[in-house]
Amino acid sequence: MFMQSLHRARTVSAHARTILKAGSMKAGSRKAGLLAAFGLATALAAPAALAEYPDRPIQLVLSFPPAGATDVLARAVGQRLSQVLQQPVVVENRPGAGGAIGMSFAAKAAPDGYTLYLAAVSNAAIAAATYSSQPANLATDFVPVAAIGNVPHILVVPASLPVQNVSQLVQYLKAAPGKYNFASQGAGTLSHLESELFRLRTGVDVLHVPYKGSAFALPDLMAGRAAMMFDSIPAALPHVKSGKLRLLAVASEKRVSSLPEAKTMGEEGVADFKVNNLFGLVAPKGTPPAVVRKLEGAMKTVLAMPELVQSLEAQGVQVDFRPAEPFGRMIADEMRQWSKVAQAARVKID
Repeated sequence: MFMQSLHRARTVSAHARTILKAGSMKAGSRKAGLLAAFGLATALAAPAALAEYPDRPIQLVLSFPPAGATDVLARAVGQRLSQVLQQPVVVENRPGAGGAIGMSFAAKAAPDGYTLYLAAVSNAAIAAATYSSQPANLATDFVPVAAIGNVPHILVVPASLPVQNVSQLVQYLKAAPGKYNFASQGAGTLSHLESELFRLRTGVDVLHVPYKGSAFALPDLMAGRAAMMFDSIPAALPHVKSGKLRLLAVASEKRVSSLPEAKTMGEEGVADFKVNNLFGLVAPKGTPPAVVRKLEGAMKTVLAMPELVQSLEAQGVQVDFRPAEPFGRMIADEMRQWSKVAQAARVKID
């Protein structure tokens, strides 16, 4: 009797285990089905989420005040970008500290594609090479979106200065070492280091007076309180046309199409002086690649608009769209180049 009862108990126990195993298999199947359904839903939701970007206004930050080259470029590009993305693009000017204030603000923004930074790449590379400490770095705190092009600087002097070309300017400055000064858009900016490079190549002795952008520097230059300045074409050219400033040369390697008569610094006799001024769009590090690709495509569309290209080139901007990957290499090249120049000029800002 005992053995029969034990057999029945073992049979019941085995049957229970079979039921539990079958139940587990069914539960596992249900779990696998749920996971598969979730994965499919996620995969379907990702393109939908991207399609919705942007669904609110985008902030376009720059490191310089209104009326300068960066501001002119930001507003022209931002307006068309708004049309392509069908959302407002709001320009935010945050000048100061050689560009560090605006760059730092943008670097700390949420990496969601709703805060972008219009980078004056050459300027940022110089700041990285000259400032002892920077709160943000263009190469490490951002991801490239697209190159916009170059905005070459021009060498301008007050119309009252008795010089007509670069050679005469060099002679004029050398006649009174340390007496005259040069204006710049700020310490550690391209405008600053171009003049330092000018000092290296010509041997003149002039003092540096930094300002918070072109809008603040140009009035003093026109009044004769500074002897020279390297500045952007969009900012300085109107004053050249009005007769208050005199254009002596362009700083770029080649002549600018909008100023065909203006010689390069090399043509004016200053050897090894080839300065371009690269601009482009970047986003805070961590911005989703899909968002970067959408912005890159939008910028390609914007920079192919004939009326925009014509308008910008008339203001001295050389439009040259480059996708994110080659633009990243261009940023690295600028960093290396200006580091070498800063070391040669022994420029260091504490």
